[in-house]
Amino acid sequence: MDYSSSKELSPARAWWTRETVAVVTGANRGIGLALASRLAEHGITVVLTARDAERGEAAATALRARGLHVVFHRLDVADPGSVQAFAAWLRDAVGGLDILVNNAAVSFNEIDTNSVEHAETVLRTNFYGAKMLTEALLPLFRRSPATSRILNISSQLGLLNKVSDPELKRLLQDEERLTEAEVEGMVSRFLAQVKDGTWRGQGWPKVWTDYSVSKLALNAYTRVLARRLQARGDRVSVNCFCPGFTRTDMTRGWGKRTAEEAAEVGARLALLPPAELPTGTFFKWCTPQLYSKL
Repeated sequence: MDYSSSKELSPARAWWTRETVAVVTGANRGIGLALASRLAEHGITVVLTARDAERGEAAATALRARGLHVVFHRLDVADPGSVQAFAAWLRDAVGGLDILVNNAAVSFNEIDTNSVEHAETVLRTNFYGAKMLTEALLPLFRRSPATSRILNISSQLGLLNKVSDPELKRLLQDEERLTEAEVEGMVSRFLAQVKDGTWRGQGWPKVWTDYSVSKLALNAYTRVLARRLQARGDRVSVNCFCPGFTRTDMTRGWGKRTAEEAAEVGARLALLPPAELPTGTFFKWCTPQLYSKL
């Protein structure tokens, strides 16, 4: 199924209402802002979050000026205190959520560089932050008959074919036995090698290495979490989406498509009909079926 087409989501198939709540992180600009806008245009209540309160509120105000139902709350996914405060606010002020889009991410690489100088910050935000927020919000999902869903904005740079260490690849490919502890152990090993300067030649992805490892970990965590939730009968799906090379601040304005084009596909995935909603799946841009198993 090609979700990159321009066909509109059919209102007749809509499982959501104005009472449906979607949380979008890192949404004051780029793909996050475009996703918040697109979801709100479908009539969903959107909680727009950003680390910068002034910019986040300005983004939400602009969307509200268009008649969209959007509220802002500050959230720094890399800060445990901020995550806990946000979860408490969401529980008390909103009552829960139905959709979580983990979009917040950072990279310090230029288009033609591969620095790992800020690897700890990148992993803390892109992997640990998304994981910490997800775990904090899991009890707040309302487990609607339509099935609640998590969509992690990821990257093909974090796919297993970018890993050349055979032992690491075997670990990550063992879908039935891979654990969260092993995923975190992989990240810790990478950061230790960055710290002592031995990370080169260890089989890590060769392009934007720190960013790629963060997405490698996020993809693996998505798979492990999907299996855990399925095993306990929890009606929350969790998937990844790679929007491809998109023109945003992170890519310094380079890319094949706009943030709005990427968000159109992301919104379709976030709003898939319950009968078509998989879990533990990696969606990527413009393939014959659009998605493939992680």
